[in-house]
Amino acid sequence: MTAEHERSRTRREFLALSVAAPALAIGTVRALGAQTLRPTPTPACGDGGHATPPQTEGPYFKPRSPARVSLVEGDVPGARIVVEGTVLGADCRPIPRVLLDFWQADAGGRYDNAGFRLRGHQFTDEAGRYRLETVVPGVYPGRTRHFHVKVQAPHQAVLTTQLYFPDEPGNRRDSLFTPALLLAIRDEGAGKRGRFDFVLDVQTPAG
Repeated sequence: MTAEHERSRTRREFLALSVAAPALAIGTVRALGAQTLRPTPTPACGDGGHATPPQTEGPYFKPRSPARVSLVEGDVPGARIVVEGTVLGADCRPIPRVLLDFWQADAGGRYDNAGFRLRGHQFTDEAGRYRLETVVPGVYPGRTRHFHVKVQAPHQAVLTTQLYFPDEPGNRRDSLFTPALLLAIRDEGAGKRGRFDFVLDVQTPAG
């Protein structure tokens, strides 16, 4: 074999290796990626990866409230508000048929302990959504403006908590207040609309 033939063969082998090397490198990266990028468990849903925090139910809860999506009945005074949102599991999937039991003070800061005024329960729809029509609750000594609610997914423990209003002067003085339970509020016509998505520490069943 001549020197010229040897040099020609060396160039052909170099070019073949130059073409094969990137493909080999890509294949190696893909193989390593398949090993290191395996699916991991879905983190808990919600801001900061935490479920909705519980709070005390207080002294004014009454069981067996009526089923209704509107607490506005008769001549109930107060600014109207619609509160809506979704109930999610720890895997961020919506949960249907969740029980939500709401109770609150009236515009003057009083609870109806004799009857069921401004009290009622409902269930989330198949997409995990709820919607409540009511009035903005008043304040009373020691407390800032808030709603009470119990949330229970089917066959799960009850979450008892409270929802708060942003920019309330009483928030700074209320020892129970926490920003994690703030409603997102906006003005809408003559009333207000609030949103809060509950996150329960449960896994939703696979569909």
